[in-house]
Amino acid sequence: MPQEPDLEGMLDAVAPRLRALRQRRGLTLAELADETGISTSTLSRLESGLRRPTLDLLIRLAAAYRASLDDLVGAPQIADPRVHPKPFYRGGKAIIPLTRSNPDVHAYKMVLPGHPPDQPVEQRAHEGYDWIYVLSGRVRLALGDEEIVLEPGEAAEFDTRVPHGTASASLESAEVINLLSTQGERVHLRGAEPRD
Repeated sequence: MPQEPDLEGMLDAVAPRLRALRQRRGLTLAELADETGISTSTLSRLESGLRRPTLDLLIRLAAAYRASLDDLVGAPQIADPRVHPKPFYRGGKAIIPLTRSNPDVHAYKMVLPGHPPDQPVEQRAHEGYDWIYVLSGRVRLALGDEEIVLEPGEAAEFDTRVPHGTASASLESAEVINLLSTQGERVHLRGAEPRD
């Protein structure tokens, strides 16, 4: 007969797990409240263990952290390690998550649409670190005043405090694997504005 999970212990462990996730993401309670629609006082009580999480609250927090409910509550690991990505779009790029909930680095496959070669690559700067690997097509990588073209099989890594941006190097689409630090993920995928 399978052993019953320790539900009380699992619920008690949610509070420190939620606090650690928020702190690793570099979010304040107010920023998380803005993103989830959950009041700062409720978030504070959840993180201190003074309030038990409801399914509604956990679903909103899981979406904000791009984590599964199992990750939030510390459910036992299931045998299937596969990630079931749900593609989404930002700035014309198709983005496919390749990780479930690594607190420090997020992996994505990105499809960059065709880009006119005579148009500049949009750049932004923020805290964080990025790494890209070109799967197919050619990719323009703009880093400050410099621009290089990456071919399939080439990789680049850079500090995102340097203004940077990527685009297909032609009117054909390109595909890359992109690893983003937590700070980089917040800016690239959630549309947050860089901070001074």
